[in-house]
Amino acid sequence: MAVEPKLSDAEIASLMEIPHPTKETGASIYGATKVFPDYQAEPGETYLGMVHGIVHESSVSFVAVLLAIRAQRKGFESALYFFGIGSLNCLATRGFPTVGSELFPGMRNENNQLAKFIEEGGKVFACRLGLALHGAREEDLMEGVIPCHPLDMQDAMIEYARKGAIINTTWMF
Repeated sequence: MAVEPKLSDAEIASLMEIPHPTKETGASIYGATKVFPDYQAEPGETYLGMVHGIVHESSVSFVAVLLAIRAQRKGFESALYFFGIGSLNCLATRGFPTVGSELFPGMRNENNQLAKFIEEGGKVFACRLGLALHGAREEDLMEGVIPCHPLDMQDAMIEYARKGAIINTTWMF
């Protein structure tokens, strides 16, 4: 027999503010469009892995954004691809106590620099699986962030490598 915990009025009010969960099991909150072609290896090609990080755990992803902005300003066609936990960097819903606010100075540096990067012509991709693994919703991505199928990560790297791109990879965890 399950025992129901006794909740205070404040605990009940907190539970009732926002319905949980907002979507039923099986509801789709991610698109299925694969953005990049399914490339196959050509003779002599090599593979370089990409990596991820999250802004509030270290400076890894923030520095990656700053480097991309710098490359873009040097005239490089620049793109950022966030995957795994790194996809959380692309959420427009970051902030506390409300969306977009900063509890402490710099809390939203990543979002602000990503917005600047997009505004200046950079492309930002976010892996849908990275979002899903952490309960984040595609609809909460920052404006201009392109959601990608999990299989796109490798093919994005192949596409940019074939263009002769400088590929900077980061990893955290």
